[in-house]
Amino acid sequence: MAAVRVEAVLAAAEEQEAEKRRSVTVEKELELEYDLGNLLAVDRNPPVALRGAGPRREELLRALARDNTQLLVSRLWELPVERAGGAGGPLVAQLPEPSFRLPREKPRPKPRPPTRWEQFARLKGIRRKKKTSLVWDEQAKEWRRRWGYRRAGGDPSRAWLAEVPAGADPDEDQFARLRREKRERVARNELNRLRNLARAHRAGSAVAAAPLHPTGHQDRDELRRVARVARVSTASLGRFQPRLPKESAEPPSRNAGKKRRFEPLLGNLAAERSRQLELLRDMGSKKPVLDITRAVNKQLRQDEAEAAAANKGKKQSKRGKRGRRQQRPGRSGKKSGGRRQPQQQKRAGGGTG
Repeated sequence: MAAVRVEAVLAAAEEQEAEKRRSVTVEKELELEYDLGNLLAVDRNPPVALRGAGPRREELLRALARDNTQLLVSRLWELPVERAGGAGGPLVAQLPEPSFRLPREKPRPKPRPPTRWEQFARLKGIRRKKKTSLVWDEQAKEWRRRWGYRRAGGDPSRAWLAEVPAGADPDEDQFARLRREKRERVARNELNRLRNLARAHRAGSAVAAAPLHPTGHQDRDELRRVARVARVSTASLGRFQPRLPKESAEPPSRNAGKKRRFEPLLGNLAAERSRQLELLRDMGSKKPVLDITRAVNKQLRQDEAEAAAANKGKKQSKRGKRGRRQQRPGRSGKKSGGRRQPQQQKRAGGGTG
């Protein structure tokens, strides 16, 4: 076993002590600028040691990042601290308000376009007055909600007694009238809500999208598109939403549609040459290129539309004939008698003459 000199042991101990001291003590010519609210430290010292560093550049960068981090941590220890969760909890530093404005990762959200009522209220100077959600119900003798289920006063359509308004038909069912008016109010509110959504969708989209028809005339593609937009509007992009009976198992993506695929710039030259030659051949030929499948489908759709229009016209003509047949006997009895009488008189007069 080789002998260990005492001088070497002491020298190693001194180096370790100096390394520990250096790990917490950092000296800079220019003091760093700190923003402790954002845990930010800005070093204004010029990186002189990095010039001509060569292969030691990465090592010097790591050492510079470590020194600046040590200065930031040392400054954090100067802040007032407190125990989180009681006496045995960890130490938590109280950070000041941030002073450096960090750039946003995403653009600022656009404001929601105002509805028609908001525009009208702003024009007329109408201000919203906050109402309490609970009101006193005289019938139940308790505080109830102003709107919704078990509201104050109850639902008039479910009351056991309904007052007949002045001037109304006494034989009219007032309970049926109240239920019908309630359905109309609900439908009107839903229509206004859908119109506001369509207006906001058209105003917020940069590209002119297909207009929504909240009047009950949506086609299949539009309903499918609206359902897809509603599904991906959740935080999980529709991953945990219940699926419809005939809906695909894969969750729809936010950017639904066919993804454009581009050919590689450097690849199969033979395929590119054949593709360019085919394009030139189509451009140089006088005979137009005909897509048989597309032409047949277009012709079939046109024939179906013409047949549907013809059937619709026949149905309307049949309805008109039925109405005329029912009205002919009465009209002919009145008009024919008045018209035929002079003719008979003329014939009689002509015969006598």
